[in-house]
Amino acid sequence: MEPESGISPSRNPSQLSWINLSRNLLLAYQSVGVVYGDLSTSPLYVYPSTFKGKLQRHQNEEAIFGAFSLIFWTLTLIPLLKYVFIVLSADDNGEGGTFALYSLLCRHAKFSLLPNQQAADEELSTYRYGSQGPVPATSALKRFLDKHRKLRTALLVLVLFGASMVIGDGVLTPAISVLSAVSGLQVNDKKLNDGVLLLIACVILIGLFALQHCGTQKVAFMFAPVVFIWLFSIFGIGLYNTIHWNPKIVGALSPVYIVKFFKETGKDGWISLGGILLCITGTEAMFADIGHFTSFSIRLMFTCVVYPCLVVQYMGQAAYLTKNISNIDYSFYDSIPGPVYWPMLVIATLAAIVGSQAVITATFSIVKQCHALGCFPRVKVVHTSKHVYGQIYIPEINWILMILTLAITIGFRDTTLIGNAYGLACMTVMLITTCLMALVITFVWQKGLFAIPFLLIFGSIESFYLSAAFFKVPQGGWVPIMLSLVFMLVMYVWHYGTCKKYYFDLHNKVSLKWILGLGPSLGIVRVPGIGLVYSELATGVPAIFSHFVTNLPAFHKVLVFVCVKSVPVPYVSPEERFLIGRICPRPYRMYRCIVRYGYKDIPRDDGDFENLLIQSIVEFIQMEAVEPQFSGSESSSYDGRMAVISTRAAQSSSSLIVCEHDDADVGDTMQSSRSLTLQSLRSVYEDESMQIRRRRVRFQLPQSPAMDPGVRDELLDLIEAKEAGVAYIMGHSYVKARRSSSFLKKLAIDIGYSFLRKNCRGPAVALNIPHISLIEVGMIYYV
Repeated sequence: MEPESGISPSRNPSQLSWINLSRNLLLAYQSVGVVYGDLSTSPLYVYPSTFKGKLQRHQNEEAIFGAFSLIFWTLTLIPLLKYVFIVLSADDNGEGGTFALYSLLCRHAKFSLLPNQQAADEELSTYRYGSQGPVPATSALKRFLDKHRKLRTALLVLVLFGASMVIGDGVLTPAISVLSAVSGLQVNDKKLNDGVLLLIACVILIGLFALQHCGTQKVAFMFAPVVFIWLFSIFGIGLYNTIHWNPKIVGALSPVYIVKFFKETGKDGWISLGGILLCITGTEAMFADIGHFTSFSIRLMFTCVVYPCLVVQYMGQAAYLTKNISNIDYSFYDSIPGPVYWPMLVIATLAAIVGSQAVITATFSIVKQCHALGCFPRVKVVHTSKHVYGQIYIPEINWILMILTLAITIGFRDTTLIGNAYGLACMTVMLITTCLMALVITFVWQKGLFAIPFLLIFGSIESFYLSAAFFKVPQGGWVPIMLSLVFMLVMYVWHYGTCKKYYFDLHNKVSLKWILGLGPSLGIVRVPGIGLVYSELATGVPAIFSHFVTNLPAFHKVLVFVCVKSVPVPYVSPEERFLIGRICPRPYRMYRCIVRYGYKDIPRDDGDFENLLIQSIVEFIQMEAVEPQFSGSESSSYDGRMAVISTRAAQSSSSLIVCEHDDADVGDTMQSSRSLTLQSLRSVYEDESMQIRRRRVRFQLPQSPAMDPGVRDELLDLIEAKEAGVAYIMGHSYVKARRSSSFLKKLAIDIGYSFLRKNCRGPAVALNIPHISLIEVGMIYYV
């Protein structure tokens, strides 16, 4: 008999390959609506942006041939050769983008600046992904980087600058795409003035950002057929124009015409590269969005559909311009045959919206990843899909992007000026990717000889284009630089302040000898209940604990020190998320729980954290009783000995009986030490917080004569404490620079970091801690 689930053994390899191919074809189709909207709408503005400015003096057939040859070889070398054949292979557990490359380097070359990393993190199943083995310590480059540790900070700044440029793309892409699409109205109606056109573009942009709360999938997949129609339409129009106007343009595929172009145009031709590079804007999305698809599906779609459609369209537009050079300002719309003009205008506008959607979504993802690395203030992250993991919406960032996009659109009103800014931002991100990729090839793939030609070839090409884009800084190119500097300053100040606060905690943590000297009672009254003490420390006891103990006469009978931290991997599986250990010997009832998330993980508040935590601690207590490595008698070695507890295994464990009960039965079935007033306050709070319904469960210990009496007593104490109630203890910190600090440090900490902390989400809200159970301990940090 065949198995009920899994792959049938009767299926031969050809059937399996057909299933795999079908899956990839479906993913390739879906990728059109998410990945290629921006890249495929570039023909709307490339030629006008290229031939405006000083190149107006060279508007002739030879220059058109040379411009098309440049576009063809740029599309071939950067998106096709660099990204499709090389960069897409450098994914991090299926994830791509600047942070994926940085994550690989942090793990395999030890470049990480995250302060609370542990050796246990290296045992995660996703940690060793992509490695060809340990990096040789004898490597000259590795020794140089280890010797000059400030280069790690420089690498982080480079990554943050790239992330800031991606956020800049999120501002500029909707502006140039939508404005270019609606500009086609002026081709058919010359009476339509710029003011009306601007109003239409602004209305579309406001609608686009207003729809973001619906989610990427609903917006992008709705328009995936539109991008398909768009690509095949521009292919058909390009082919028609090539045959009808000038079939000789096919000869411009030869790079000889590039040489002729620069001979004729000289410096003016070099400056025009700032317009040529717009043909590859959106290329980075192929790598950044790989996590939602597969590298094969993205490669398949680009090589078989997107690349040929774009080449033929640029060819046809160039053929049209050789005979109609005066129509350069609206070359795309003027080259459309009359009968299909209006349908193409509608499709172009919809395709521009899809292209903008993809970049806006990428911006949300970048902000989330920056926060996970401790480089962005806490913001509200909303899940927009119950089925697709990682689809998020960040309201604050969305409205900031909308305001900036409208300001750019209204302020410039010219696609050429916006194009100058857009090209600079995109090429900067590509050059940063090239630099990071060279390091990945060296340290992760361990093919240093291949990294040198990669960096020289693609780095020189992109630097050449970037130098031309920098020449246009006064004509709009200053916008992405200013935006990036502002966002990077915010990121770096937040990272700097967070690290200083962490190191203060690290250097002022409570001595374990002091706690052991107090005895199991800690010198105070231990009241029923569980106290969850939140801290960023992965080892040791935070200073807020001693501050609390010395100022209050009572504390909870069971204490759990909780550390929620990020690790440099994209995802941490639920089986590996919890690390559980002790801080002191068994009579103290003091535990540590480290909750680990990857940079693309999004903590979901399903109201079940308390129950999972209790089940994990129970699992640890039982594991400790039977495994010798956890049962040592040296009290000084308790803190630091941690065990990975699978939450799924803990849930399926038979050591506890879990009973769910109704809210109406809580007062009768729970023997709680809380007062009636507090219980009534909690019920009112939970009635007002209907969006999160926390599971109410009771734990019971089954009768087991074989169980060790000490283990049984500890488990009973834990269950009784859970029934008495759970309190969350956090430090309400005020971070200030020391009086002896430099002026810049005082400026960064006292003004910059303090402002960001006051205006971002509080840690209790970000961690989904119920307000009614929160206790905050005030502390001043002098860093």
